Amino acid sequence: MKKWGTLLSVAALCSSLLAGCGSASKPADNAGAAGGTAPANTAPEKQLVIAGNGATVEQLMKDEIFKKFNQKYPDVKLTYVSGVSTEIVAKVKAQKASPQIDVTVIEGGEQEGGRVEGLWDTLSDKDIPNMKKVGSELKVKDNSGVAVNFTPMGISYNAEIVKAKGLPVPQSWNDLAKPEMKGNLSIAEISSNFGRSALIMLAYANGGSEKNMDPGFEKLKTIAGYMPTFAKTSAQLQQDMQNKTAAYTTWTMARSLVQKDAGLNLEFVIPKEGANLVPNVATIVKGAKSPNAAKLFIDFLLTDEVQTLYGSKLYYNPAVNVKLPDDLAKKLSFDRSKVVNFDLEVVGQKTPEWLDRFNKEVAPKVGK
Repeated sequence: MKKWGTLLSVAALCSSLLAGCGSASKPADNAGAAGGTAPANTAPEKQLVIAGNGATVEQLMKDEIFKKFNQKYPDVKLTYVSGVSTEIVAKVKAQKASPQIDVTVIEGGEQEGGRVEGLWDTLSDKDIPNMKKVGSELKVKDNSGVAVNFTPMGISYNAEIVKAKGLPVPQSWNDLAKPEMKGNLSIAEISSNFGRSALIMLAYANGGSEKNMDPGFEKLKTIAGYMPTFAKTSAQLQQDMQNKTAAYTTWTMARSLVQKDAGLNLEFVIPKEGANLVPNVATIVKGAKSPNAAKLFIDFLLTDEVQTLYGSKLYYNPAVNVKLPDDLAKKLSFDRSKVVNFDLEVVGQKTPEWLDRFNKEVAPKVGK
């Protein structure tokens, strides 16, 4: 396993505002200009469109983060566009000539893919002062975004079902390919970060890596035969775990802890081969219609207040060094020596090829 110190140096891996921002009362000459570089102490535009994940992430944004931001900037109308990160990047790319989204908050792999496509503006701590509080290990390539939180990947299992059925407690990614998993497993398609990360770790667990995915695909073909379908969305994964049609899934520690709070008897493990981190990275879309408001909003996401919300409400690890309550800090702790550093540039470049291979080689094996 590669050292934690290098973990997110490639494109924000995993490639989780206002302090020091100044007054919003004096607009600059280029305030409101599309894709402008006005400093964050200029007046925000009247509306801001943010795209990010749905479910609990969307709920937190709308119910708390938006309201708190509007307490400081009441004239900014905030709109949220929910979707999985791959869909959001595809939407931004399709709108490249006339962007309809100002800010995205997406997983590191997708953010890196968008960087390669030239979709994001370069961020600066002159415009977003709280960027200075984010550790160098979370640095995003070319400052094309900033990590606002992160969480480790792994395997979650329903301890009650596993005990009742005498099923194995997972210790390895290869345990997902055990015959006992048949009828007890739900995994997302690799268009989702949850499914793609599991595929890459299956490669690592069998002598491969993101640069040699053959071992991962071979294992995933076996796993496909144990399931009636691959989950299309994270919401479907969540439903499968909640209605107990599945005892195991591959997703993040944050997702597992949220569902445990909701009453599921879930346990989360980072397998012996390790696991990657999943950062959520905020970007400003190149050519955004509301660049000033976007800078203020991203800066706000990095305040201690919002960083603590990410930890307490969604169990994301903060991207800044904020003091969390002792019980929460303990709950968010994990063995960082087991972190695997993905080369997100390779992941971003190869994902389309992997998707094609998945559809041709793995999807036809479902339920067989």
